[in-house]
Amino acid sequence: MDFFCKLGYGKQDICKVLKNLGQEALEDDVLKELIRMGSKPQALESQAQPSQLKLVARGSCSTTPGLKWLGEDGSDSSDSLRPIVIDGSNVAMSHGNKEVFSCWGIQLAVDWFRERGHTYIKVFVPLWRKEPPRQDSPIADQHILEELEKQSVLVYTPSRKVKGKRVVCYDDRYIVKVAYEKDGVIVSNDHYRDLQNENPEWKWFIEQRLLMYSFVSNRFMPPDDPLGRHGPTLSNFLSKKPVLPEKKWQPCPYGGETLEQVLKEVVDALEVFKVRLGEALNTLV
Repeated sequence: MDFFCKLGYGKQDICKVLKNLGQEALEDDVLKELIRMGSKPQALESQAQPSQLKLVARGSCSTTPGLKWLGEDGSDSSDSLRPIVIDGSNVAMSHGNKEVFSCWGIQLAVDWFRERGHTYIKVFVPLWRKEPPRQDSPIADQHILEELEKQSVLVYTPSRKVKGKRVVCYDDRYIVKVAYEKDGVIVSNDHYRDLQNENPEWKWFIEQRLLMYSFVSNRFMPPDDPLGRHGPTLSNFLSKKPVLPEKKWQPCPYGGETLEQVLKEVVDALEVFKVRLGEALNTLV
């Protein structure tokens, strides 16, 4: 139940689903039933109500003085920035050069969005990443996961062991579902092609709301043009209310004169030309 409470679902809805499916129901089945029932995270329902602002020190980054952070309702102080859902495994493995699960990469990504002013940031990581690192799955700076979980930023997707074998829920489905419900942005270099084939609405959403990135010398760097050179800027891509570029009026090529004035000058010039042409012909005769 704690997992679904962290996602923002009400205890009453969760208990209703567990009563129908049984206490031993898989987390994936419970989430599907919550969505089928039309239940929405309480953050969405409370957006219309004014929430009390409070200052909270978060993360290890230096933030702008006076920046206001909100609670779990997920609404931004300006109500203009999209919620951010980070594929923690993808980001960590990318920062670790696909060899090490580098938690510092997750922290860099979270800090980057915090500095921009985003207040709803969720990172999804499989639960088994809490286990001690093994030689075949090294992990660096594991304490960062605990810190982000305490800040209600990191969410562990369920996993368990059955007869010695690890059973892992598909964390990509959690990432896409939450981002879709929140009308937010997915941060990942994964294209989620299998999930695109599951749902036409997901296909459109993933194509339009997937933010890819690079790490350059421990610097998290998304592209300035997430949807290509002819698409929106990064700022507009991350904003609920894109700012349209100002119209640039081209200067009049006729020095500010009206078309009527220009045509009159052309007619006068033609008249002069006709007179001079007649004079020239008379001279030749």
